[in-house]
Amino acid sequence: MVIGLSRLVNKARRSLDRRKSNRSARWLDKHRPADQDIQTLIFAHRGSKCNRPENTLAAFREAIRVKAEGVELDVHLTADDELVVIHDEKIDRTTNGKGLVRKLTLAQLKRFEAGSWFSPEYSDERVPSLREVLDLLNELDFKGVLNIEVKTDHYDYPGIEEKLSQLMTAEPWDFTHLYSCFNPDTLARLKALEPEVETSYLTYNRLKNIRRGASSDFIASIHPRKSFAFKHPEEAGILNKPIRLWTINSEMQMRAAFHLNVAGIITDYPEKARRIREEIERQV
Repeated sequence: MVIGLSRLVNKARRSLDRRKSNRSARWLDKHRPADQDIQTLIFAHRGSKCNRPENTLAAFREAIRVKAEGVELDVHLTADDELVVIHDEKIDRTTNGKGLVRKLTLAQLKRFEAGSWFSPEYSDERVPSLREVLDLLNELDFKGVLNIEVKTDHYDYPGIEEKLSQLMTAEPWDFTHLYSCFNPDTLARLKALEPEVETSYLTYNRLKNIRRGASSDFIASIHPRKSFAFKHPEEAGILNKPIRLWTINSEMQMRAAFHLNVAGIITDYPEKARRIREEIERQV
């Protein structure tokens, strides 16, 4: 009886996989552009997050090694007003410590390691300051785009925009940078501080928010969740601003995004994305 049930489950799974494959093929056929070069840039999400602990120097080194054109990271402000690179408001998930980033000083953060949760071999990793990451990118001769996500959507750090702009404009970098955020007020403040910088509106797939971003003068590009472009390819194609999709991880999603020729994808798997893009380019 159990064996019979197992066979039924496996049969149902194979049938579902075939239907998914057929839907993917139909989608790609319908939305494949005419023969053209793929302009989509690949951004490593929190570094090469698939095989290194996220938002660590190890993850950023790996992203540069696999030749990602863009690097995405997250920035918070510590209790002593230092810009640090970590995703969550709390340090609990990605370090062996506990507490809110904004309640800890940089020195206190550095007491905790930020890699063994991923693998013991990364136990020497620490939460890096943004300055440390910038220096690493320069050291590795990175010439791409640094996507700095400013984490003010849950807590609006007072003065973070000024601190960030001061650091990014204090000296010339070999790479370019843009700011992305779910909080449009933060983007407006950054645009006032750096009129020439690209500001990108991070949003889920609510059309109302995407259209608001498209019509706002201080927003230069849109970073919607991947489902927006896949559900509304016609609308994605007529927006008058560049689109970069997050988080694109499966091969089908990557192929769909490349065929849409969006401005960029933000992915945990930058090396895989490069391989798939090169494969498509050889077929054009």
